Amino acid sequence: MDFDVDLFVIGAGSGGVRAARFSAEFGARVAIAEKNSLGGTCVNVGCIPKKLFAYSATYADEFKNAAGFGWSSNYLSFNWNKLIENKNLEIKRLNNIYRSLLEKSGVILYEEHARFIDSNTVIVGNKKIRAANILISTGSWPFVPNISGIENSITSNEIFFLPKLPKHMIIVGGGYIAVEFASIFKNLNVRISQIYRGSIFLRGFDQSVREHLRDEFLIKGIDLHFNTDITRIEKHSNDLLYVYLKNGEKIETNSILYATGRRPMLDELGLENTNVILDHHGFVQVNDFNQTSDPTIFAIGDVTGHSRLTPVAIAEGSALAKKLFNQKDYHPVDYNFIPTAVFSIPNVATIGYTEKEARNKGYEVSIFESKFKPLKLSLTNNIEKTLVKIIVNKHTDKVLGCHMVGPYAGEILQGISIAIKMGATKKDFDDTMAIHPTLAEEFVCLRTIGQ
Repeated sequence: MDFDVDLFVIGAGSGGVRAARFSAEFGARVAIAEKNSLGGTCVNVGCIPKKLFAYSATYADEFKNAAGFGWSSNYLSFNWNKLIENKNLEIKRLNNIYRSLLEKSGVILYEEHARFIDSNTVIVGNKKIRAANILISTGSWPFVPNISGIENSITSNEIFFLPKLPKHMIIVGGGYIAVEFASIFKNLNVRISQIYRGSIFLRGFDQSVREHLRDEFLIKGIDLHFNTDITRIEKHSNDLLYVYLKNGEKIETNSILYATGRRPMLDELGLENTNVILDHHGFVQVNDFNQTSDPTIFAIGDVTGHSRLTPVAIAEGSALAKKLFNQKDYHPVDYNFIPTAVFSIPNVATIGYTEKEARNKGYEVSIFESKFKPLKLSLTNNIEKTLVKIIVNKHTDKVLGCHMVGPYAGEILQGISIAIKMGATKKDFDDTMAIHPTLAEEFVCLRTIGQ
């Protein structure tokens, strides 16, 4: 059977681009289609602009803290439009880098929507393309509930393009996106109310982390509403919205951000023309090789519902390219002990099991935990505390999990995650010399069992 390409990739996010590039470099004929901006969610309306916003917001604390070290910052001002302008320039630069990477690898780029005609054929614009293998890497899309007035809210897609800062913002949700934006916009001097239907945010994270971040948010003055939800939204003027909660409360606000999860982006993809099976949540089912129930079709990244993180999608893209076109270098993606960070203020980072997960798996554990005011804040009025926590197998001394809430948590845990993946013990931590004085040294100085 004649094919136009060996691999056709639908979606040019981080995972799709990696799969396309590597496959082309291994000698395959590759094409990729992307109707939106290159780089996917992460580059355009996700990780990168969000981290830039977080950097901007962190300066608010830095300038306040500087007074304790002798600096005067009486004439500082913040320009929201300048942040947006510079962010847009950086995203455009990254878009061009992705384009250049594809072109240099010899990948054919179609900047149009692609749709399945059958298991080996897609239509892009008016062109039909036959492919030996097809990869779905279309990512995810913000989910919003179907309630009255929902059209007056925004999602994380629009938050990066607000024409001006609102005076008050309601953020709905309790996942990492919600807590990140709550703290970011609070630091940018927006009054924040966060609404979450659960008893405490960051479900799935260690309980100590969740409680510590909750307490820090309360200290910051974020108005937290747990165990409730919005029933309807009413628009009363261009700059005033009424929000009605299940508990009978009414809140007036200027802006509502819904960060209530993401759904797989499979709209108008033509999957009904294939044998691809979706799970009960609507995600594409795949095997250990990211192959769907249709043998010539594969899927990576958010559409599979696995760990929905950019580095995971990139790893899956690399592995798939090797599986298809460079078998000798192939090895499957290891989904165990994936480090992750929440770029809230303060940061959260974690690697390995939570305390609850470790106990549920039958481990007898020792818990080492510390809360302290960092040296950097010692000359300031800032009462923010840092949390570090280590979970240890009581019988083998192996470290099962590390968790941190505090400045640079993501940077610090990236290094520690290498040790955890290598099977480090608590003794290895104890035997490692501290770099003093640093935040990170607390991980090798914990000696007292918390519980």
